[in-house]
Amino acid sequence: MRPLQIYIHIPFCVKKCAYCDFLSFAADEKMKRAYIGMLLQEIEAWQDRGDESISTVFFGGGTPSVLPAEAIAAVLEALKKKFTFDRDAEITVECNPGTLTADKLRIYRQAGINRLSIGLQSAQEEELRLLGRIHTWEDFLESFRLARQAGFGNINVDLMSALPGQRLAIWRDTLEKVLALAPEHISAYSLIIEEGTPFYGRYQEDARRRERGEECQILPSEDEEREMYRLTETLLEEHGYARYEISNYALPGFACRHNCGYWERREYKGFGLGAASLVDHMRFSNTTDLHRYLEGNWEGEAQERLTREEEMEETMFLGLRMREGVSFAHFRQQFGVEMETVYREVLQKLERQGLLEQTKETVRLTERGTDISNYVFAEFLL
Repeated sequence: MRPLQIYIHIPFCVKKCAYCDFLSFAADEKMKRAYIGMLLQEIEAWQDRGDESISTVFFGGGTPSVLPAEAIAAVLEALKKKFTFDRDAEITVECNPGTLTADKLRIYRQAGINRLSIGLQSAQEEELRLLGRIHTWEDFLESFRLARQAGFGNINVDLMSALPGQRLAIWRDTLEKVLALAPEHISAYSLIIEEGTPFYGRYQEDARRRERGEECQILPSEDEEREMYRLTETLLEEHGYARYEISNYALPGFACRHNCGYWERREYKGFGLGAASLVDHMRFSNTTDLHRYLEGNWEGEAQERLTREEEMEETMFLGLRMREGVSFAHFRQQFGVEMETVYREVLQKLERQGLLEQTKETVRLTERGTDISNYVFAEFLL
């Protein structure tokens, strides 16, 4: 059986956060029902190859937990009718605090969902208001308690550092409060000021100053951001969490298999508005036009057959996000050529600069390489 990952995009939110540039928006109940109906049709229409085994399913958004739990269960049931699932398939739903109830979590469990990803972002009330979040710290605590009570033993908590006005002591307080709850997984991202968001209008000049190495007025400086990153790694490792990817930490056995699949370039199929897919060396995405999607025209216009060189590039800059790096044997198996044959000069250059290190089995980022990973990744473009 060929392993396949499934991504389900739920674009609905209670309201859009001030930093968010994802494909998401508020909608009424009628639109949500119409969307789920079309999503079920899209799943049924997919021409599967007959030899696929589903290893992971990820409901992302948006905020999937704003939907009735029965809608999520119906989508999962449609997938199970269409595909063969691995017995230990990882099935994740992204949730926001304040959108979870005991009944909703019970239905999730009954449907086969075994992992939750809860978007906290900060344990500070002032920061949550600044971000435009719909919840409080107490809302998160109640949602986390309900999830544990419902039997969920694999929970991720999303956190965000380098926020406007944030200092190291404040970030430490958020980390310590979350660590006291002992979630199995923590994703800790730095804020990126994305064009087209309210934050871009407020903080774009400061973001540019930081890129130029100049003093920031509101955002933490580049040095402060790096200190937050170091503190995150130190504190989490002290509590037993391993950093297995640039921004992701897990207790032993709880690395997110779905996200690892992206970084290892496993095949995935996306269903829903704007969802992306990578199947049979083809990358394609659904339409981002909601009205087109609800009319049944869910296919997007862009389709791209990846060249061998493009797949090599992606293998390197996605694989290097992982702490373990890229395996020489895996590269040889994928492309029938040694990594050094393709990238000898790049590997030697980055190793001299102290940005990469090699073992007998792999090449991986150094600590300094992780700090400027975007530069390192760009070096692997052929």
